Amino acid sequence: MGRTKEFDPDAVLQSALELFWRRGYEATSMADLVKHLGIGRASIYATFGSKHELYLKALDRYVELRDPPVIEELSQPGPALPAVRSVVRRFAAEATSPEVRLTGCFVTNTAAELAPSDPAAARRVEISWEHVETTLYSALVRAQAQGELPEDRDPRALARMLLVLMQGMRIVGKASNDLTRVQSAAEQALTLLA
Repeated sequence: MGRTKEFDPDAVLQSALELFWRRGYEATSMADLVKHLGIGRASIYATFGSKHELYLKALDRYVELRDPPVIEELSQPGPALPAVRSVVRRFAAEATSPEVRLTGCFVTNTAAELAPSDPAAARRVEISWEHVETTLYSALVRAQAQGELPEDRDPRALARMLLVLMQGMRIVGKASNDLTRVQSAAEQALTLLA
């Protein structure tokens, strides 16, 4: 008979997510995980697999928590452009807020650190981005059908531009001392929706 786990795997995964999000994959060693999580290396391996598998599970958790509210807001019935503007402005505000700016976005961090050489991480990043882009596109198509967005605008191109802008705001917000850059870029991009 196997031993009963003496820890909550869900709480440990959340704690691992927070550590990886703050430090990144490469800067987080197994020793760091053991110390931070308060469980033994063998328990980590038995429950989550390798450090890489734990990272990917933490990334999946992050996406499960972060993407649905954005998708839900953009999918609400009624006028669509106010929701699109709200999401873009919220990304800008988060990218420049003291609480968020030092950690950035876990998906964006993964894209910069691991995606170029890690197909599993790159696939997760792409899936997250695809969900957000598709939802932006759907909102912009609705906005156009409702007369909120001019007919000469391309909803697909605008959705892609907004996704790239939102991810770029996360990078600039994390790295720049001039946080007005992010706010100015967001507001300028939103003029394309008028």
